Amino acid sequence: MSQLVFYERPVALNRERHRRLRVAPRENIYRFAATTNSLPIVWSELAEAARAYPVVFAGEEQGPLSMAVLVGVRDRENLLVDTEGHWAAGRYIPAFARRYPFVLAATGEKEPLTVCVDEAWDGLVEGDDGGEALFDAEGKETDFLQRILQFLRMFHNEALATAAFADRLRSLGLVVPRAIKVEQPGQPEITLRGLWIIDEARYRAIDDARVVELFRAGHLAWIEAHLMSLGNLGALVTLMQERDRAAAGNGVADLSGLDGR
Repeated sequence: MSQLVFYERPVALNRERHRRLRVAPRENIYRFAATTNSLPIVWSELAEAARAYPVVFAGEEQGPLSMAVLVGVRDRENLLVDTEGHWAAGRYIPAFARRYPFVLAATGEKEPLTVCVDEAWDGLVEGDDGGEALFDAEGKETDFLQRILQFLRMFHNEALATAAFADRLRSLGLVVPRAIKVEQPGQPEITLRGLWIIDEARYRAIDDARVVELFRAGHLAWIEAHLMSLGNLGALVTLMQERDRAAAGNGVADLSGLDGR
């Protein structure tokens, strides 16, 4: 999944161009994420995400893999974001979505990463009142912006470590491609492709030296969390069915099927 999947008009943050820019509070802040069925995650959020969603690996056979949570079953449908753009109350929100409208991105092929902001987001306003300022009157970064920068750097570094973890699993032959099929009575079959999971039989059969290696790196806990999370797929399908019934009856979907503690 592209790191800029949600961003319509990302531009490098500039203390002159964006001197008066503020981030205004928005109740429908996650509307931008309503049309995706998966979100990348990093290792530090794996334990919490695994309690709420199925955690898989995403990518092409010859390309890099990223770790991701499934938030929907059908293409372009996030079951955790309602029609008003609210994320379901009490559900874990991946850092990939929480960092929006900011992102660390390369502005050129050989350029270092720079902080960018999506100027198309309606939560960005100019003025002196309301919202959180990014720069003060002297053009210096506000505490609010400094916290954002720290969060973006942390996310980027942890994404690199997560990618290295996925690469190591692939080199050990532990991840396998898996198409997930969802069958419902009287409905067309839904197939999720481009996903990878850890083959539990291969994982249980690794030699002692690899067990120690993975344990020392902290990866055994990550693997177990991933395997445990796959049981959440059934709850996600139930949530989809609840939404369909609510739409048909103009009711409200019951979002209690996923534990988002």
